[in-house]
Amino acid sequence: MQVKPVVPPSRLLCQPHTQGMLSVVGGACDELCLQLYRFRLLPPSPAFSRCRGTWVTCVRAMGHGTPDNMNWAGLLQNLLLLVHVRQIMCGSVRFSILEEQEPGTLVGSLGEHFPPPYQLLNQDYLWMDRNTGNFYTTEKKIDRESLCPEETKAEECIILLYAIVKPSGDLIQFSVIIEDINDNTPRFESSEIHLRISEDVTVGTSFLLDDQAQDRDAGLNGDLQYQLEYSDDDNGVFGLKFEDGLFIMLVVQTALDRETKDQYQMVLVATDCGADPLNATATLIVTVTDVNDNCPRFSPDSPHSVNIPGDSPKNMLVAQVKAADPDLGPNAAIAYSLSPKVSERAKKLFSLDSLTGYITLTQDLWSDNSEELVLKVLASGHHCPPADTQVTVFVLPKATQELTIKIGFIVQHENQTILLPENQPPTVLAVLELEGDSSFKGSSLAIEGEMPFTLSPQNGKYLLSTSKPLDYELKREHHISVIVLRRSSEASAVTPSRHVLRVLVVDVNDNPPRFPQSHYQLEVVENNQPGIPLLQVSASDADSGNNSRVTYMLEKHTSTIFNIDPVTGQLSVSAALDREQQGAHKLTVFARDSGSPPLESVTTVSIRVLDQNDNSPVFLTPHFIFFIPENVPPFAQVGRIGVTDPDEGENGNTELRVVNSSVIFVVDNAQGMLRTNTNLDRETEDHYELYLLASDHGQPIALTSTARVTIFVEDINDNQPKVILPSSNSSCLTVSPSAVAGSMVTKIHAIDEDSGLNSEITYTAVAPDVVQNSSPFQVDSRSGNITLAKQLLQKDLGMHHLFIVVRDGGKPIPLYSTVWVNLLVNESMEPCHLDRAPTWTGTQQLVQTPPSAPMCEMESPTSAQLILLAGVGLMLTSTCLLLVTVVLYLKQRRGRVRQKTREQIEENTIPLRHKHKYYSDE
Repeated sequence: MQVKPVVPPSRLLCQPHTQGMLSVVGGACDELCLQLYRFRLLPPSPAFSRCRGTWVTCVRAMGHGTPDNMNWAGLLQNLLLLVHVRQIMCGSVRFSILEEQEPGTLVGSLGEHFPPPYQLLNQDYLWMDRNTGNFYTTEKKIDRESLCPEETKAEECIILLYAIVKPSGDLIQFSVIIEDINDNTPRFESSEIHLRISEDVTVGTSFLLDDQAQDRDAGLNGDLQYQLEYSDDDNGVFGLKFEDGLFIMLVVQTALDRETKDQYQMVLVATDCGADPLNATATLIVTVTDVNDNCPRFSPDSPHSVNIPGDSPKNMLVAQVKAADPDLGPNAAIAYSLSPKVSERAKKLFSLDSLTGYITLTQDLWSDNSEELVLKVLASGHHCPPADTQVTVFVLPKATQELTIKIGFIVQHENQTILLPENQPPTVLAVLELEGDSSFKGSSLAIEGEMPFTLSPQNGKYLLSTSKPLDYELKREHHISVIVLRRSSEASAVTPSRHVLRVLVVDVNDNPPRFPQSHYQLEVVENNQPGIPLLQVSASDADSGNNSRVTYMLEKHTSTIFNIDPVTGQLSVSAALDREQQGAHKLTVFARDSGSPPLESVTTVSIRVLDQNDNSPVFLTPHFIFFIPENVPPFAQVGRIGVTDPDEGENGNTELRVVNSSVIFVVDNAQGMLRTNTNLDRETEDHYELYLLASDHGQPIALTSTARVTIFVEDINDNQPKVILPSSNSSCLTVSPSAVAGSMVTKIHAIDEDSGLNSEITYTAVAPDVVQNSSPFQVDSRSGNITLAKQLLQKDLGMHHLFIVVRDGGKPIPLYSTVWVNLLVNESMEPCHLDRAPTWTGTQQLVQTPPSAPMCEMESPTSAQLILLAGVGLMLTSTCLLLVTVVLYLKQRRGRVRQKTREQIEENTIPLRHKHKYYSDE
């Protein structure tokens, strides 16, 4: 695999600073300073501790200064360092490689950019050939998602590497871009996605699918497409559409009818857009919920006529009417009633059960005459007009000869009632035998109406059997009407009679408990009262007895603070919830019946914890310390104030303000930055103590916290020395000719309001060399003491004018003042005086201009080698080295420094003219 290096424009932009130093725009200053220090290219110094964050201070820490305080070894070290800095900062090489490559894969080569030898400093994922500069993958595979887990898909995953190259040992930085491959399969959080849609929903309605797939890859490898896979019957019922490229919507494309189909099951496929696409699937289950869109209708099996004997007993079942409503639950509830138009005779003889539709006798019949009674039955449902049917009851004369049915039970029975467990295959229940007067020949038995039972004649008897398994949940009790069809020996008309057998269906545990919802959602405000009830879940079981007795329990790994009542299903929490610790809880609730074996079902409860303003803002530190130069302009940045509030929304939105200083410093809340509000002067105030108040926007009460801020104002050289002694340029002191050589004659005393080097004062006598060599007086540069350099002679009598320059130690440009010290060597010790001060006629350039030169220029590696060779030559020839250093020094301070010096000299120079006579007529 051939990988070509990518060499983009460098992220480190090198440009001359306004003061002749280096300014770097980029994020590598800290790393560079640390690497220079690690390889002993940057000596430890007080300035190094402040180098983090600014390149100017970093350059200062390298030992940059004036020639008079440099030694040759330090100068050579700095020159070599500049070569390293230029290599690190002023060039950048980038390579790229696909992730998950095999060990030994060639990534790139530094040999195309730098000469050998080569040494890679960090070799976790790559190793480098010392001679060729080629670098390869190691046994530790590069996984982009592990290396850059927090990166967004739009950002690059980059490894920064450091190497030492060339015989001179230059330190360089280069980067390797880890490119994504399609090595992550899309993943759904749940294998099943459930959605409930009402059957009366309008075609074209869209429903949001929350459970979208996730793919950790980037670019096309992480972009997902979705499609639905249907069964043949469901094709075209639903479709997908996408909104804003982010949301997946399920669209209803055809009208739904729960009574036709109450559930649809499809497969949602998520496929990424990689070259070799990967996919994941989840089952999408759409449950169609019921609406009351159907009315009751009588079944065709409902009887229209029935015959009963004239001697039928009270409470005998005459018939059962049946109506059906295809809706569910309350929507399918049916109430039966007799029409008001039914005759009073019929109302007196018959009663109608409003729930079951059973028509029974309300009294004993004892009739020898035929009678016909018409019953009009109504079936009423919610918001529906009643359906009606008509049942005609024929009352037959009481038979003179009785026929009886002898029943031999085969299965379990009790009080002439058959007990049969549900779900049994077709089973023989009893043997029926007809007994009576022998004059009735050819009589037979039959079951009236459509029922799940059969009568089979066998050797003059009849076997009563079930025709299909019975279901307790559909019907718990059956009444079998066995009709006796009788024919007399004289061929008279058929005289039917009826016998009713009762069959009770015994329940078995074949139905698990069912929750009305598969997922509950609720919201609880944090810091709740412990023990409060949250939600009551309820599951119903269509079985009976112990088979329908439901107990509730939570998943065993559920937090112990959540409890559920095993009988009532009341869910509660025994401790106060804390949103900052956990903002959401997902509980799994099981409902189990008491059957043998028990059956169970499950539902989930999602609890979202709502935020309260229960957390005060927190500063990153209780005491912030900042350093700022005194010459910063108003509204300059002092430092960033870190404050957090773990609450959310307005409860976590914080605002800062200064509580004890509203003039000098202000807080920029948009950036969390403390700024100056006016000009600073270290000589007036060298530090400030502030207190910051952070308050959130919580309701009903905002919470606050405070932090202390100490701001130290760093000195700059903005005050020139002030001469205290002598008091004026025209003052005069008489010196005796007999003064001993080495004795102190007088003293110059000056003060500087700055601090540090900016306030260190030196005293220098300025005059031509001839005058200085002949002067009997000398000035101590540190103490300002003026002493006799030699014994006074006759030629030394008279006035001596010493022009003294008082300099501070400020960097990069010292400030100065001048003063005349007038000494009269005279035998008479009478006080002397001057009519006017002397005048200086020498050069105006009293302070040496420092060099000015750009530190970093964009040069080729060949130019860097030439500079390195020049440095070696300079070390051998001290004179040439001094010359080059002075030239660089003068060049660096040229420009703005010279202009600033000229302005300061013009402001500070005392316009004195030097005269040999101290009494002047001018």
